[in-house]
Amino acid sequence: MIGLGLPQAIAQLYPQLDPRQVEQFRATYAARFVAADGRPSQLFPGALELLEALRARGHWIAVATGKSRRGLDRVLGELGLSDSFDATRCADETASKPDPRMLHEIVAQLGAGPEQAVMIGDTEYDLEMAARARIRSLGVSHGVHSRERLARHAPERIVDSLPEILDWEELRPR
Repeated sequence: MIGLGLPQAIAQLYPQLDPRQVEQFRATYAARFVAADGRPSQLFPGALELLEALRARGHWIAVATGKSRRGLDRVLGELGLSDSFDATRCADETASKPDPRMLHEIVAQLGAGPEQAVMIGDTEYDLEMAARARIRSLGVSHGVHSRERLARHAPERIVDSLPEILDWEELRPR
């Protein structure tokens, strides 16, 4: 379920709930999660260096997340990364993964075409979204889903660590 928007995950876990009940569940869960989550978020090893290297190479960097806007802003603020991305989209602002709309909106906001974009993701929902958007993708196996689950959506490559991304020919300096 990680990677989906919270309402979509709740609906999958509890299919007997009607939309009103899903929203009540979401609101209660979100409030309790934020209240109970007293520890700051942490990046995967090598994430900050990857972001800096991609930026130095002239790449735009965006986030497409199943988090809510409030949740993403909180995490980016805790990490000191609020101004580090050229575009961000959250599941409560648009269609949730794996619907391709989130990626289409990011690409349009940046004035790019799908052929200029690469989705880097650690869930099958990330890679399915990219496939449905006709955007190239790269899987990261040390996140949420296994290599086998990632491979179902035909990423161009699957890496086991973030530094390996910088070796991918498609992301070499322009």
